[in-house]
Amino acid sequence: MACIVNVQIMIMQNVKLNATEREFFRMVRLAIGANPFSDERAAIDSRLTQSKTPLSNDKQIKLLIAVVEKQLRKTCAGVEKPVLQFQGEDRELVQYGILFLIYHKSCARFDQHIQEQIHNGDAPCGVAFADEVLAEMRAMGIAQKEAVRFFSLFFQMRRAFYFIDQIVGRSPCMKNLRRNLWNNIFTHDIWLYDQYLWNRMEDFSTMLLGATGTGKGLAAAAIGRSGYISYDERKKCFSESFTRVFVSINLSQYPEQLVESELFGHKKGAFTGAIDGHEGIFTLCSPAGAIFLDEIGEVSTHVQIKLLQVLQERLFSPVGSHKKERFYGRVIAATNRSIEELRSKKMFRDDFYYRLCSDIIHVPSLRERIRENPEELDDLLAHTVRRIVGKTSPELVLNTLQILKKQIPPDYPWPGNVRELEQGVRRILLKQQYEGDQILSGESKSDTFEEMLAERNLTAQQLMARYCKELYKKLGTYEAVAKQTELDRRTVKKYIDS
Repeated sequence: MACIVNVQIMIMQNVKLNATEREFFRMVRLAIGANPFSDERAAIDSRLTQSKTPLSNDKQIKLLIAVVEKQLRKTCAGVEKPVLQFQGEDRELVQYGILFLIYHKSCARFDQHIQEQIHNGDAPCGVAFADEVLAEMRAMGIAQKEAVRFFSLFFQMRRAFYFIDQIVGRSPCMKNLRRNLWNNIFTHDIWLYDQYLWNRMEDFSTMLLGATGTGKGLAAAAIGRSGYISYDERKKCFSESFTRVFVSINLSQYPEQLVESELFGHKKGAFTGAIDGHEGIFTLCSPAGAIFLDEIGEVSTHVQIKLLQVLQERLFSPVGSHKKERFYGRVIAATNRSIEELRSKKMFRDDFYYRLCSDIIHVPSLRERIRENPEELDDLLAHTVRRIVGKTSPELVLNTLQILKKQIPPDYPWPGNVRELEQGVRRILLKQQYEGDQILSGESKSDTFEEMLAERNLTAQQLMARYCKELYKKLGTYEAVAKQTELDRRTVKKYIDS
């Protein structure tokens, strides 16, 4: 028996990659580590497949799978459980090749599972293909515990790609946004993430900056739905549904006295009208999830101090309670206002800013996107029409584009950004016309509010909207404008954001 063992050990030590194989699998390792939304990854894929001409993403992936599978069969021919037969760097490289192949072959099934989970809601769906994928990894020499961890990581990576890829746009600034979102989830180095940070991302808060209507909520959701969720072997499903791990709140919708209750919850009888207890979003957020605090620039310094304490200590108490609760998730905050101006006016505390700015991501305006690439408008129209009517409709896209080009000047600034474009498409579908926002775009005959009043060319609604916008510039918060105009805060917000 001892002789047999010694022979097996010798065989294991003699299985090595040759120089060509080693170079190939090193390139595979580079592909795994590269941001999938980067030019670097595209260049590595082209080198691996030796593509002479650009290919569509689907064709490139199919070719990659074929090339890596062919090399693995050649390298591991006659070798049982190859991960165990190689040593040192060769073992790592062969494992990278195996994981790369299994992941990419599983992407379509992960996508289908993501869509099923979205349809199913907050109850985790069974993963029918999990046993097959785990068995494939074990057959290649990967231990069961490691296989489960890799399977969970595969799901996280595919979720992140799925949701980030839905943020359309071919302009350089949008390509940069997608790269930044991926790095926000996995860091600049996925090996660093896998080794040290996959279960410690709660301490990395994010600030999203950009004008109203640019899509900050979509960017936040892509981050918030892409946290690491472990696979439960016994239940044959992931431990949580990604649909419930992202919780958002628009802070400008609530008067200051109710903001704390919405954030931290309250105990029954904590204040007048608190007939029942209420769970805040910090209680509802799961360890795998994230809280999105939209319009963070609108909260008072008192609430900022409360939030700062939660971010520092990870503990909070519901209003009217002394019981400490633990918060585990990430925090994503956003504002459409100049963060520099807010800080200079002491409306946004520096210590709160520094606790939120582990990463700062700028979401570009539609004007910037179109300026960088005029075809951006075509892409967005196609995407918007497909969302509205539920299917691809080239004839509707063409009709919409023709009307916009006829009625909107080429240099129209799109002050309402993507949100305005979406409503413009709806108006075209209803009335076959959209002339843009004449007031906010600065294309009205009068340049100032006073001149507009003198010319008497404003409706009552336009008058109130413009007045609220002018007050907002001066006073800085929705609440201050609401107090000045004696309007409800939500009404003020509607006028200002219209």
